[in-house]
Amino acid sequence: MKYFFGTALLIASVTLVFAATKTGQSESATIGGKKITINYSSPAVNGRVGKLFGKDGQIGTDGTYPVWRAGANEATVLHTDADLDLGGLTVPKGDYTLYVDLTNPGAWTLIVNKSTGQWGTEYPAAKDLGHVKMATTKTPALVEQLKYTLTSTGGNKGKLTLAWENVSASVDFTVK
Repeated sequence: MKYFFGTALLIASVTLVFAATKTGQSESATIGGKKITINYSSPAVNGRVGKLFGKDGQIGTDGTYPVWRAGANEATVLHTDADLDLGGLTVPKGDYTLYVDLTNPGAWTLIVNKSTGQWGTEYPAAKDLGHVKMATTKTPALVEQLKYTLTSTGGNKGKLTLAWENVSASVDFTVK
């Protein structure tokens, strides 16, 4: 009987975790004739407004805090078919993992990391390509599911934005 209830509890817990996360999300844009894609898992706020960011928040429980996987489950992946100037950082075409440094809640830093394929709670800092300051603003309404957007701002220029809960963080880029 204990085994049955233990198994039922485990199944219920796993179901809740997966119900709160949309896996396999993808955002793509063609800017300057080149395709850029972000693949990520999208966690839900799920009633935790004000309890996500910060040392005492949900993200603060990750072993890599204040560095956050910028998504859920597997690490968030950026693929670019062209070299980019991402907020002043040269990013050669290829695949990268994105993390966000939340040390300063009002001024997030995007981390572009050369290591790929790891689980999101693994952060190989020695593989960082570089760090870029992000512009952070308050969203006009609650963003329940984490959402990445890549938008063209004209010509070969664009903007990478992630929004979740009540925060939107973005960085401009240029396709070279």
